Amino acid sequence: MITRTFILVLVASTLAIPVFADNRSTPYVGQQTRTIKALSDEDIAALRNAEGMGMAKAAELNGYPGPKHVLDLASELGLTPEQVRDVTAVRDRMSAGARPLGEEIVRRERDLDSSFASGTVVDAELAGETEAIGALEGKLRAVHLAAHLATKSLLTPAQIARYQQLRGYGASRAGEGHEHHHVE
Repeated sequence: MITRTFILVLVASTLAIPVFADNRSTPYVGQQTRTIKALSDEDIAALRNAEGMGMAKAAELNGYPGPKHVLDLASELGLTPEQVRDVTAVRDRMSAGARPLGEEIVRRERDLDSSFASGTVVDAELAGETEAIGALEGKLRAVHLAAHLATKSLLTPAQIARYQQLRGYGASRAGEGHEHHHVE
């Protein structure tokens, strides 16, 4: 009886191994066909189009609205024509600063990917290349964060509170604290 049960369990588990093996996949499956392995097509487009990609979450989620979203919500926020003009200028400066950085990140990631793909990557150059990409990402993040900082200075506390509400953030403690200390 024990032998028969043991054999049945052994056979069943042996048959199940391929099923479990097929279900074990890494989060990278399918990404090996990307043009630049470290960046999705969406990432590349966002970098080239000066999109935020979550780089300004520290600002956005702490009561510092982003210029693009403020302009999208201009009527709901009751922006004056001067505010629209000034926030548009902030957005345009941000885009002008972010686009070349995004392009450079894409170029450097493509070069790094090509080095690995061709087998020509050199250990002595690897740290320098990744540090350069990291520095560009830091500069890009600073451009986006600075735009949020500049945008907040153009809005009233009531507009910031409304922005938080419209974006679904509600009345977070961090946002409320910043709103009450806003200086125009």
